[in-house]
Amino acid sequence: MPPERSIGVLLGRAFAVAGAVVFVSALGLGCFTYVFSFGTDAHSPATGAPDPSPIPAASFDALLFSVFALHHSLFARTGIKSAVTAVVTPRFERTFYVWFASLLFAWVLLAWKPVPGTLWSLGNPWRWAFVAAQLLGVLITARASGALDVFSLAGLRQAFDRPRTQSLELKESGWYGIVRHPIYLGWILMVWPTPTMTGSRLAFAAISTFYLALAIPFEERSLTAQFGPQYAAYASRVRYRMLPFVY
Repeated sequence: MPPERSIGVLLGRAFAVAGAVVFVSALGLGCFTYVFSFGTDAHSPATGAPDPSPIPAASFDALLFSVFALHHSLFARTGIKSAVTAVVTPRFERTFYVWFASLLFAWVLLAWKPVPGTLWSLGNPWRWAFVAAQLLGVLITARASGALDVFSLAGLRQAFDRPRTQSLELKESGWYGIVRHPIYLGWILMVWPTPTMTGSRLAFAAISTFYLALAIPFEERSLTAQFGPQYAAYASRVRYRMLPFVY
């Protein structure tokens, strides 16, 4: 039997396809949780009881998200990747990461403790303006992700030994010409300008944004090592990292 059709490779490819499905499912769970579960105030004022402190739940959620964030950062480092490929063949290293990250993200969403309170709840026309900002965030994320090879990010190209459809190059046009990390800009627009900002949504938005802000310098260090002076020139031309005029 040819090596590319061996039982191990076939099982690995099935594992890769399943991992891509789990990845998409985790994203869908994230959207559902943010819209519905996080969109409900964890404390009903109808009981007449005083609002409980949001600090215990928010602290637990921050610790919970830190586990996911630590995994995300560690697996992005070359040393950790080398350790993984010593156990898992390089063809399926990305698949291993996708599975682990997707399941961890789903665990974070399902174990999230509701944070009581509602910071704001807007009526028309501001409500629709905020919804439009969130849709813009979805658009930015989709366009910026489209500039990358999503099949490689999902581990499918590696598993099936398919060449990349585009060369590995530094993206500098489109939204990448406005901020250096437009996917993060899209994320900010999706989670912050919500018409109803409950305690759970606020905690999720603040914790995730804080992590992204911390992760960017490490990510840019890797990009500088990969692209060298080209990335330094790009960074000097596109000043802001993920939020224009702020950061």
